[in-house]
Amino acid sequence: MKKYIIISFLALATLFQSCTDDLNVVSEDDDVLASDAVYKDAAGYKNALAGVYGNLSLTSTWGPDASSLEGVDAGTSQFSRCLLYLQELTTDELVWSYENDGGTAELQRNIWTPANPILLGMYSRTMASVAYANEFLRQSTPEKLKSRNITSAEDLAAIELYRNEVKVLRAYAYYNMMDLFGKAAMYTEADPINFKGPEFTRQQLFDFVETELKAALPNLKAARTNEYGRVDQGMAKMILAKIYLNAEVYTKTKRYGDCITMCNDLIAAGYSLKANYLDNFKADNHTSPEMIFTIQSDGAKTQNWGATTVLTNGQIGVWENNGADFGIGGWSGALRIRKEFAQKFDGTKFNQDTRKTIGTGVAGSASKQRTIDIADIGVKTQGYILSKFSNKTAAGQNGTSSTFADTDFPLFRLADVYLMYAEATLRGGAGGDITKALDYVNALRRRANNNTTVGNIVPADLTLDFVLDERARELHWEAHRRQDLIRFGKFSGGSYNWAWKGNASTGVSIPAFMDLFPIPAGSLGSNSNLTQNLGY
Repeated sequence: MKKYIIISFLALATLFQSCTDDLNVVSEDDDVLASDAVYKDAAGYKNALAGVYGNLSLTSTWGPDASSLEGVDAGTSQFSRCLLYLQELTTDELVWSYENDGGTAELQRNIWTPANPILLGMYSRTMASVAYANEFLRQSTPEKLKSRNITSAEDLAAIELYRNEVKVLRAYAYYNMMDLFGKAAMYTEADPINFKGPEFTRQQLFDFVETELKAALPNLKAARTNEYGRVDQGMAKMILAKIYLNAEVYTKTKRYGDCITMCNDLIAAGYSLKANYLDNFKADNHTSPEMIFTIQSDGAKTQNWGATTVLTNGQIGVWENNGADFGIGGWSGALRIRKEFAQKFDGTKFNQDTRKTIGTGVAGSASKQRTIDIADIGVKTQGYILSKFSNKTAAGQNGTSSTFADTDFPLFRLADVYLMYAEATLRGGAGGDITKALDYVNALRRRANNNTTVGNIVPADLTLDFVLDERARELHWEAHRRQDLIRFGKFSGGSYNWAWKGNASTGVSIPAFMDLFPIPAGSLGSNSNLTQNLGY
């Protein structure tokens, strides 16, 4: 059984009344409770903690079609779905067939503007995470705990752990703001009500995230020892590894040696590769020893239109009608893959690679064979499909719902660490060992080839270009691709084009300022301290 944190927003209702007008994330929840009622005892603090986590999974407490954020639709404000769209739909890995869905056409054609609703949803949901975290920290000071007669050593220790987990979640929120928007308004628990936070630059956000995570680390549970779905040292070190790998993009300073240090710690922390690659993306993937942090999903308990529900339903082909194979109803060909991604599996060496789940048409039907090219995004039979995510368990049992996936979204997993180590080593990071890097890459390729060496590479093959392609083969549809392409200098500009990049069927160059998204117009209007990114 999955060990679910109880997901509840009601514990944090007072937060939305007090400090989110300036964030453009006003709560519409009528079930508002006073702080003293919510945080009346230690159990109340556990429920409030669940609310902070819940903001990553849910859009409201009233069902999947409702949003707790005023003026922001549920379909464009669920965290993992927004993350998926911004990190994947803007790249070479997928297209969304229904371009009348708000904001999707602009993202996948790289023609977005500050008016894009998905950008507003991501910005607002992420800043809501900051606001939830800050309120929890305000309500859990020693003075507050004493005033509520919470004095037992056990309760105090538990709540102190909660505080450090919340600080990591707040740091993760600002990590995303740094990566996607390059700036954000800064708010901490020390700020007064209705405070208009100052604009923090990318460098300032980097420094904040790094400092917060390093301070929290000693006070977190060791990797893989906390309740499933909660933050531990592994999550904190993973975020640190990510910011160090991308530090040259964020701050113009190389931190590859620090990335290697974090990767070494994570590799030694007790994680291991799941024997079957595709089991990482099934309805019981919470059992995978590979997961460092996931966003929880349950077809009955946490119904929402989040990433795994989108990916599993979306991958069902309109011709193939193969939803039953994955325990899901399907959305009639909503998602397909672009030519350039499909070609990364070209060649006989990928014939038995389990990561190659590409569908090219209906077997035995000459009239239902797909073209690799997508001449018209709206034609759902153009372009290959993928079969990576499933709402079935590894034993073949269907999830609890045929609409909403039970599959947790694999935000961070060990395979990514192996590839980060290899890349940081190739980039000259101190402490890197090229032999280890090769071993880590080949471990992934052996796993993908049923524990055979047919896919193994030799030292001469291990180049930065190879690593970038291998990251696509291993981590596609897991919300890494845009960040990866930017780090390799292949997102903007014209050195690497893909179908419909820059709104051209064969792809064209896009300007460098698009390496950052614009600050949403609504967010700019809510805080006069914010300025728009250059180019928008």
